[in-house]
Amino acid sequence: MKLSVLSALSLLSCLARAAPSAPAAPGWRFDLKNETSGIVALESIVVSPTLVIFFDRASDDPLQINGHSAWGALWNLETSTVQPLDVLTNSFCASGALLSNGTMVSVGGDPRGFPGNPAIHPGNQAIRIFEPCASPTGEGCTLFEDPENLHLLETRWYPSSIRIFDGSLMIIGGTHVNAAFYNIDPENSFEFFPRKEDTVRPSAFLERALPANLFPRAFSLPDGTVFMVAGNQSIIYDIEKNTETILPDIPNNVHVTNPIDGSAILLPLSPPDFIPEVLVCGGTETDPLDPSLLSSQTPATSQCSRITLTPEGIQRGWVVEHMLEARTMPELVHIPNGQVLIVNGGESGFAAIKTVQDPIGNSNADHPVLVPSIYTPDAPLGRRISNAGMPNSGIARLYHSSVTLTPQGNFLIAGSNPNAQTVVGPNVTFPSEFRVQTLDPPFMFVERPKIVSMPEKLAFGKRVTVPISLPLALSRPGAKVQVALMDLGFSSHAFHSSARLVFMDATISFDRRSLTFVTPPNGRVFPPGPATVFLTIDNVTSEGAWVMVGSGNSPPTLE
Repeated sequence: MKLSVLSALSLLSCLARAAPSAPAAPGWRFDLKNETSGIVALESIVVSPTLVIFFDRASDDPLQINGHSAWGALWNLETSTVQPLDVLTNSFCASGALLSNGTMVSVGGDPRGFPGNPAIHPGNQAIRIFEPCASPTGEGCTLFEDPENLHLLETRWYPSSIRIFDGSLMIIGGTHVNAAFYNIDPENSFEFFPRKEDTVRPSAFLERALPANLFPRAFSLPDGTVFMVAGNQSIIYDIEKNTETILPDIPNNVHVTNPIDGSAILLPLSPPDFIPEVLVCGGTETDPLDPSLLSSQTPATSQCSRITLTPEGIQRGWVVEHMLEARTMPELVHIPNGQVLIVNGGESGFAAIKTVQDPIGNSNADHPVLVPSIYTPDAPLGRRISNAGMPNSGIARLYHSSVTLTPQGNFLIAGSNPNAQTVVGPNVTFPSEFRVQTLDPPFMFVERPKIVSMPEKLAFGKRVTVPISLPLALSRPGAKVQVALMDLGFSSHAFHSSARLVFMDATISFDRRSLTFVTPPNGRVFPPGPATVFLTIDNVTSEGAWVMVGSGNSPPTLE
């Protein structure tokens, strides 16, 4: 009897091993594209439902235009192909955003040229204009520049820029010259495009944040003021009153702006109160020091700091939590369901090129982090960050990388070049990186909800009903419904400027064929301009619908 029981158990065990398992649920995946970017995509911005602009420095990249290397390109999201974009000024380490009328504006850049291309103009006072492009392929769409007549008030390399409440661009900080590491000749001021004044506005905040204050992290808040962090300091700046309110420093002496790069994000805003919270992750726990005392092996920090920008939240100060690993030069990007993607960067070192001890080739950073994490803002403290089920990218994305959410709902990841020009080869640890990947969420591999149509423009404070199509699996009563209005932002130097997610109150009709949502009340909650609307049901997200929020008028426009 005992023998037969053992035999039966053995047989059942064998049958269990032989039985076909249920298909695994789809997970996150990296997808390496067949075509390369042609230029190092150190800056990226989505400019239409199908097109992304990449910018690099004027260099010796392989993509050619008019008999020389290109340093601008249009990436086609539908075909994963690239075409060169003619750029006149050097866009290296510039910034940019979309205006209220849909025009992309890129500002600032490198004052230098490049041997072999005498036509390059200095970029540090540049304004580059890319008007809305109706062609899905970018045919006939070009960049406009007029350096003699259209330029910034001051020279700015490594500035930040954000779209503000009137649909115009606020331009923040920068340096006048080619600083190898710290900001040795700062432009500690603000200006606007289109111009609001004939002179810049000096910033005591940027002065205090020296010398590591390049690419300040800034966000337009839902009352029209602007949050900024530079070095380890933070403020709220009132544009209309030209005043600053000093906030608590980032805890534990963690610095988060170039060349000691962390990243930052404005967490999703939700009705009815749209209470703003900011999350800052990564960087390094250090006082700015002589670069000769720093190393590519200097540990980055795993610290994330979060603050609620209400009187009570400011009084409480920054709340500290930790990533799963240390990261310098990470990037934080919204996911349409309200989570945040943490991606790219290294576990040690700094930004810039071969200026600290023990560089890895030319790289000031080392130990690339290849597995992304996801941050869930409404999870309990200490349980918000996970990389469970996340894939390994297999490609180091260190200095001069970029990432952006696309209207298709996945993430376009490109760039990395801790070198002074194009450096490639089998023995180069961190080469100039031209490979392009997408990071595809699980919902890309299942039936998704669909926004059948969307008005071209969405006015503020309106109830809007649009037709939708839902797969049967997402048609259950009580499903979680989220409608996100998003600015996909401008990616450069571990920061996604102007990125924004505003949730809208929404309901689905009884017959599951229409979606009704309420747009934000005004242009302070969502600055007027282009946006992408995503419908998410039980964490399955639709493709985005490209819309104009507000009138579509040129800035300034108060709405």
